[in-house]
Amino acid sequence: MPAPANADARRIYDLERSRVFHSWSAQGKLDPMVFTGAEGSYLIDGDGNRLLDFSSQLVYTNIGHQHPKVVAAIAEQAAKLCTIAPQHANEARATAADLICQVAPEGFNRVFFTNGGADAVEHAIRMARVYTGRYKTLSTYRSYHGGTALTVNLTGDVRRWGNDYGTEGTTHFFGPFLYRSQFNSATQEEESERALAHLRSVIEFEGPTAFAAIILESVPGTVGIMPPPPGYLQGVRELCDQYGIVMILDEVMAGFGRTGKWFALDNYGVTPDLITFAKGVNSGYVPLGGVIVSDKILERFLDQPYGGGLTYSGHPLACAASVATITAMHDEKIVENAELIGTDVFGPGLAALADKHDIIGDVRGLGVFWAVELVKDRATKEPLAPYGGSSPEMGAINARAKQNGLLLFMNYNRFHLVPPCNISIDDAKRGLDILDDALSAV
Repeated sequence: MPAPANADARRIYDLERSRVFHSWSAQGKLDPMVFTGAEGSYLIDGDGNRLLDFSSQLVYTNIGHQHPKVVAAIAEQAAKLCTIAPQHANEARATAADLICQVAPEGFNRVFFTNGGADAVEHAIRMARVYTGRYKTLSTYRSYHGGTALTVNLTGDVRRWGNDYGTEGTTHFFGPFLYRSQFNSATQEEESERALAHLRSVIEFEGPTAFAAIILESVPGTVGIMPPPPGYLQGVRELCDQYGIVMILDEVMAGFGRTGKWFALDNYGVTPDLITFAKGVNSGYVPLGGVIVSDKILERFLDQPYGGGLTYSGHPLACAASVATITAMHDEKIVENAELIGTDVFGPGLAALADKHDIIGDVRGLGVFWAVELVKDRATKEPLAPYGGSSPEMGAINARAKQNGLLLFMNYNRFHLVPPCNISIDDAKRGLDILDDALSAV
């Protein structure tokens, strides 16, 4: 995209590029978009153009932009109590914890608050290590769990490569993914069985008593939105029970309505030991994350102090935003809307696009959490862009979509459809129409 023409937006653009050190980026090649406003499912760029946000930023504005009830709750909390140390009780944090526990699975009755998803995962692993007296952790290659020293080591994708010093005790394995199966499976049932057999072998050959935890994204997100096949998560639960391993489900991206359920795990009838969350818990209006702790794990810490904490754990402004977000999601049936968009708009709409465009190799997802995988050849499944990179074709699709008012979430040879959970049917269909046109650009 060209730099903004508006003088004030151009000043912001130049200042950003000269002063801000950006994550995951070569600093000399920065070309950020300037946004000056937002409302609902739309963003307003520095030149006043409205873009339909099919990215939810980094997949976190589940309740949309500038939701008036959340904005008001933050302002009211700021006027009353901006901050308080985490050892003290306050209404916003206590109420947020209560609302989170109410939508969590049965047997999850305590919340440890963090400032985001990565530190939530850090503390979940620490809890598991204390609980088991073990150190190592199992994680899949197709995963993303954060950017700290531990969580980027748990991560399986390319962001780990330059940051993995082999010090965090992670053993990676392959999870199920039928479209690019590591197990030569022909059906989802075969993929589930063979992936579980592979995981069992890894545990047994590495030594079952070495592992404190296994961490899985309930539905892997950034790496491709890959809903697990039937029986897989239940099979992992059984292996954890057999070998005394703590099961952690990472719901940082998939939680709080994204899949059409409060948590993605609700689609699969499985109960872990710890649940990590962030993003959608308050739509990222103020940074917040945490660990929902099962009664089983909590028992260990009723008399034994937990050796961990954060200065801003359960910050009042963040928790007030969470209370307003969860309340609005109930009142406005936003979770139900996400499920409806998935079944009535994205599911059939993307299937129709796949019939029309030969470069679409695979479509998968649920709720407002979908991936479209683009290929050069459907028979060979050669990606339209290499793993860890991009291509002129992907760039052309992205540019055409932006030109027509659609902001996509792009990753390698895929784009993800991850709009706010309360997107309207009309806006969801409009996004698909723009996408249809963009796919015709290559």
